[in-house]
Amino acid sequence: MNFIARLLISAFAVLITAYFLDGVTISDNQFYRGSYPELNKFTTALLVAVVLAFLNTIVKPILTILSLPITFFTLGLFLLVINALIILFADRLVDGFRVDGFWTALWFSLVLSIVSGFLELIKGKKDEE
Repeated sequence: MNFIARLLISAFAVLITAYFLDGVTISDNQFYRGSYPELNKFTTALLVAVVLAFLNTIVKPILTILSLPITFFTLGLFLLVINALIILFADRLVDGFRVDGFWTALWFSLVLSIVSGFLELIKGKKDEE
């Protein structure tokens, strides 16, 4: 149940981040094309959240291990590059999710982390009550 809640929070974070960044577009996807455009965008954002969860679980540790010397010499800043590459890979995998370039993907990953953290904080406060 916690995993589903985190996916929904990530989907909302993707929608919010795409709204604020100009180079990120969320539109219809091949799985759902209904008469409600907001639901179409949410479905695409949910797919992006699922793909990002998969890529962060499987691909990111492999890339991190392979780039360990560069990450060490850049004091961890190369992890931002890895995050941007994962966002660009998700762009290729999800129909209806477009990121204009590397720098947009880098900003998207930074803003997405901040928005996700804020939404998780709100969820945590509601769980305490």
